[in-house]
Amino acid sequence: MTDQNKTSGKEKKTPASPPESESQTQNATQEPSNEKNTGANPAPSENENINIETKKAQKKKEKKGGKGSLALSLIAISLAISSSIAMYYCANKQLIKYNNELAKLTSTISTLESSQAKNTEDFQAKIQRNEQNNHVLIEQQNNSIKSLQAALHQRQGRRPNDWRIAEADYLVNLAGRQLWVMRDILTATTLMETADQRLANLNDPSLSPIRQAIAEDIQQLKSIKRVDLDGIVLRLNSLQKEIDNLPLANAFLPEALEEKPDIVSQDVIDWQNNLKASFNDFISQFITYRKREGSVVPLLTPAQTFYLKENLTAKLNQSITAAYRENTALYQSSLETAKEWTLRFFDQNAQSTIGFLQALNSLEQQTIEVTYPAAFISQERISDLLATRLQRDLAQQPTEEPLQ
Repeated sequence: MTDQNKTSGKEKKTPASPPESESQTQNATQEPSNEKNTGANPAPSENENINIETKKAQKKKEKKGGKGSLALSLIAISLAISSSIAMYYCANKQLIKYNNELAKLTSTISTLESSQAKNTEDFQAKIQRNEQNNHVLIEQQNNSIKSLQAALHQRQGRRPNDWRIAEADYLVNLAGRQLWVMRDILTATTLMETADQRLANLNDPSLSPIRQAIAEDIQQLKSIKRVDLDGIVLRLNSLQKEIDNLPLANAFLPEALEEKPDIVSQDVIDWQNNLKASFNDFISQFITYRKREGSVVPLLTPAQTFYLKENLTAKLNQSITAAYRENTALYQSSLETAKEWTLRFFDQNAQSTIGFLQALNSLEQQTIEVTYPAAFISQERISDLLATRLQRDLAQQPTEEPLQ
């Protein structure tokens, strides 16, 4: 530190010597002239002595300046070394911190791995226990299936007449087909009574609910209003045959209006009316005309007569189809059209026409639409009983091994 202070003190004093440098430059400029003069005067002068002294002083200063720069370089080196030491210390401290954190993470990972391995072992142990339990349950179920199959076959062996239940189920289904497809109430009722008789022959008290349902269905069938569709169709067919025998009506003329004869008055003022009345009375002796109001129905040609009878037959056929389909609107409209054509084109005074119209009026009053039950109560119950008693015959015999 003392050298640095000395050098700093010297450096501070150096700025005060610019005059010397200026004098040195002046002396340097004067040296050539002096050297020239020395050729004449070889003895040194005072100026040369001054220059020599100044050069010596400069050399001393340069030596002192070299010592100061060396001190500065040493200081810089010491600072660089201290900074590198500090950086190394900080880096070493940070490295120690990272190593500690890495050690913590490693320990955490090892802990997680150990816990995972333990959980895996526990899970595998649970799976093994569940498999063992499942095997036990399967064996128990197989045993229960065997016992149930044995009991079922024993029960079936005690019921040799269960095939009659299938027969009763067939009769009930056939009754439904006859009712809803063929519209045959009588046959459906007979089939239901036969099914009830089959169940009664079994003498099984457990069939009482089914027999009760069959009895309700039979009563419902007997309460349905029966329509003699066959009789209606037969009567329509007979009317079709009578169409050819119906007499056609002649040309129809409306009735003539009654005309009052004009009376000749005794009043002279009515001479015009009296003259007109006298003239009409005279003309009536030769020409007579009457006034009629209304449409005149002309006679039909043979071709028109043929088409009329064919159309009337087609209308009766349409009413027959409507009767089978229980379409009341179409049935009544067809008969109404047939009746209208009969009144218009056939002789109303003929006895055959009168009987034809009476038959049409009677058929038009008939009811052809019937309300049928939507389903039989006993049909579902007897089907369920059949499924429980008979469809299990497909199960394996007790001597066979059960399905695994």
